[in-house]
Amino acid sequence: MAAIPESVPSTINADPAGRTGSVERVTRETRVRLCLNLDGTGCGQVETTIPFLDHMLMQLVSHGLFDLQVQARGDTEIDDHHTNEDVGISLGQALGQALGDHRGIYRFGHFLAPLDEALVQVALDCSGRPHLEFDLQLRSERIGRYDTQLVREFFVAVVNNSGLTLHIRQLHGRNDHHVVEACFKAFARALRMATEVDPRRSGQVPSSKGVLEQAGSG
Repeated sequence: MAAIPESVPSTINADPAGRTGSVERVTRETRVRLCLNLDGTGCGQVETTIPFLDHMLMQLVSHGLFDLQVQARGDTEIDDHHTNEDVGISLGQALGQALGDHRGIYRFGHFLAPLDEALVQVALDCSGRPHLEFDLQLRSERIGRYDTQLVREFFVAVVNNSGLTLHIRQLHGRNDHHVVEACFKAFARALRMATEVDPRRSGQVPSSKGVLEQAGSG
């Protein structure tokens, strides 16, 4: 691994004209640069040095129609845990930036994604209150070289740094690759639904309280 400069994690200011977020996270273990545009067209450039994670992040690009750029390097000679987690942290922070005060969005999203024998349900709320319910019954220790325990750790990092309430439930599935890929596809579509602008909302915060918590400030 290339030398990583000693620095505290830092956040690059998002473009105030659009629903974007940009994060640069540097620790002694990882270096991550990530840019997210919620109103993209599905353009992605993802290089985390973890091939299966790259494949899953491109599901967010393809099915969420988000524009996403990720460059990550970490101590993968130890294992993939730190890089996987810090990419999730950075994505969560960028999402929180892009949502801002949540004004004008639908807020809630849900999707059922089938992939061959696998069927995964995702429901989420851009609530500002981080909470994860994760129910994938993964049978294998690894998919390729990717430790299947890291799927949950990725979503924990995203939720805690974006303020999402996220429920993931496996309804069917035997092949772990199919199950995890269906999960990311369902997450992409549910997130797209929740973050899109509601034309009937007229720019108002989607809460009876008139305010939602903001996340992603680093």
